[in-house]
Amino acid sequence: MKVLVAVKRVVDYNVKVRPKSDGSDVDLANVKMSINPFCEIAVEEAVRLKEKGVATEVVAVSLGEKVCQEQIRTALALGADRGILVETSEKLQPLAVAKLLKGIVEKESPDLVILGKQAIDDDNNQTGQMLAALTGMSQGTFASEVVIEDGKAQVTREIDGGLQTVSLNLPAVVTTDLRLNEPRYASLPNIMKAKKKPLDTLTPEELGVDVTSKVKMLSVEPPAERQAGVKVETVAELVEKLKTEAKVL
Repeated sequence: MKVLVAVKRVVDYNVKVRPKSDGSDVDLANVKMSINPFCEIAVEEAVRLKEKGVATEVVAVSLGEKVCQEQIRTALALGADRGILVETSEKLQPLAVAKLLKGIVEKESPDLVILGKQAIDDDNNQTGQMLAALTGMSQGTFASEVVIEDGKAQVTREIDGGLQTVSLNLPAVVTTDLRLNEPRYASLPNIMKAKKKPLDTLTPEELGVDVTSKVKMLSVEPPAERQAGVKVETVAELVEKLKTEAKVL
């Protein structure tokens, strides 16, 4: 059983994101970049399936500029067997990402595709669903538990009302939620071994996909700063401020 895992390069979650001075984009100069946290969970789940003997091969794929090899190498250090980079300088939108992943799926024929449910930079939560629609594969989104048995994937989903369990025929697309697992840290020996694992590079043209963006970014602005709170001495004073200043009463 082959598992394909998508990993995205994003600004590290510990970094405070700042826009450029001209407001044209996010400032990435000298900023630490990492694997998207939800993608880390996807890699961990795929590696656990391999450790259980369910999966025989884990392939990590990333889309973007050449520097995305760093995130693929991290996935390889965590336990993936080989990597694929679709190299492009275009700013990819979710539909373009789904189309590129569809091309990879057609080349690799995986039994299971695992993605993070969303990326922490754009928060779209669209790619997994689009990929399932384009490939005609069954899908289980927001997974908090995945069990593979008898040629099916039992996926426990986190929904508004609690938990929902669905049975998916393979091949299938699964997107990960936070409670699916806790990703491991890559050990130094595994980091060294990852440098020798195979990593292939493709282009969108080789996959027959036009990745030209249909969305134009007009500007990037920081959110308005919140005003400091004030202390009141009495309930009457609180009510008065809610009426006259906050204007919520």
